[in-house]
Amino acid sequence: MAASVPIVDATNITISFPGVIALDGVSFRMFPGEVHSLMGENGAGKSTLIKALTGVYAVDSGIITLAGEPLSVNGPAQAQAAGISTVYQEVNLLTNLSVAENIMLGREPRRFGGIDWPATRARAKELLAGLNLDIDPASQLGSHSLAIQQLVAIARAIDVQAKVLILDEPTSSLDADEVAELFRVIRRLKEDGVAILFVSHFLDQVYEIADRLTVLRNGALVGEYLTDEILRIELVNKMIGKEIAVLDALESRPRGAIAEEADALPYIDAVGIARKGSIAPVDLKVYEGEVLGLAGLLGSGRTELARLLTGVDRPDSGELRLSGRVRKLRTPRAALRERIAYSSEDRKREGIIDDLTVRDNIVLALQADRGWFRRIPRRRQDELAASYIAALNIRPANPEALVRNLSGGNQQKVLLARWLAVAPRLLVLDEPTRGIDVGAKAEIQKLVSSLAEEGMSVIFISAELEEVIRLSHRIAVMRDRRKVADLPNEDVTVAQVMALIASGSES
Repeated sequence: MAASVPIVDATNITISFPGVIALDGVSFRMFPGEVHSLMGENGAGKSTLIKALTGVYAVDSGIITLAGEPLSVNGPAQAQAAGISTVYQEVNLLTNLSVAENIMLGREPRRFGGIDWPATRARAKELLAGLNLDIDPASQLGSHSLAIQQLVAIARAIDVQAKVLILDEPTSSLDADEVAELFRVIRRLKEDGVAILFVSHFLDQVYEIADRLTVLRNGALVGEYLTDEILRIELVNKMIGKEIAVLDALESRPRGAIAEEADALPYIDAVGIARKGSIAPVDLKVYEGEVLGLAGLLGSGRTELARLLTGVDRPDSGELRLSGRVRKLRTPRAALRERIAYSSEDRKREGIIDDLTVRDNIVLALQADRGWFRRIPRRRQDELAASYIAALNIRPANPEALVRNLSGGNQQKVLLARWLAVAPRLLVLDEPTRGIDVGAKAEIQKLVSSLAEEGMSVIFISAELEEVIRLSHRIAVMRDRRKVADLPNEDVTVAQVMALIASGSES
């Protein structure tokens, strides 16, 4: 059972940046042996509070104590030395080094003036065994799955005798079995008296693992609640500060395939398109004004198909027709010339440019399409940025803000603005709502629906089957890197799609 005295106690924390108050008098506490979930939509202040606890940001006012003593740290290294360890959504380890090197980096046992490698591997093996992880500590980290890398990061975090462990979106790239294994590790650490901050947008997971919740909204504290004493719908309303009418409206939208007239040509018609080692031959049609959902498990071929359709990867066989004409899309730029835009699932590495401003990120694709010697006039850039910031409710509404300082949901909106600026005829969205909050997710879903109503074709990929069913006119089901079903979305249920994924046939 959790102790009655908090291990972390933050009181009236205020942090501001030019033009925005990121945290406004927020109080927050964590108890030993308890899992605490920090909730709120993107831009609510969650990341800022974590950075305050780990010394990345200095507080303007208020006080933070750790085990009753004032916490004064200047960065994650000092925070870790004090007993606060953090595992981020993007695992910050060195995949070219061994598992043992990653766990013990900077703390390797020494002998005769050098690193004692047998002792290093032995200590790493001991830590891994404590997490029920049976892997070779001498193996290269990059040879393991993201789930294993996540647990290696936790092993590194607890080796410093952490009193507080912060897990920032640790399950965003894990499957159900991997989540279950992570939760087993969390419960074991909880039994050892570690206070665990679990940050996630998956409400089912929060209700399964968290003992206590703190809700932030727009940089202010909404409240602290015991998980078993607050209903989910009440939690969602507290997070977004309004009724979720947007999602209700989407739920009531008429579904079913776009009517196909006898002589109607699909905008995009893939015939036997395939790539060796990537995806088996696929036939796929998308009509004007249609949202085609791609459903399937991780590794089913959804992303591989999206990359073939948008010039990121080249097919080995088959052909692609656009409005009836055969086209070869050898590069993303060639696809862009045909007004086909692809928003990658990996917004960090293949999407936003961290060091550029919001405005620069928004105009990037349009500028590339025009060519770098035909610069978009600054006035036009400002107009584009202002219009999309307003239309997509990007926060803070500052085109000069560096995009790396925005929350995940707002970074996703900037990425969407970039592709909308090129006026695509086909927009391929790969996991556009993964890792973002309920409010931002609702806004993006509403946007997708509106774009289709205006005549744009959309391919929508999501691991959340409820989301695919909610938005799509038609659903293509992927399994083992091949298409196994293509069905109009007429009263389709999650259970039916799951059955198709499991059986691999429509029968």
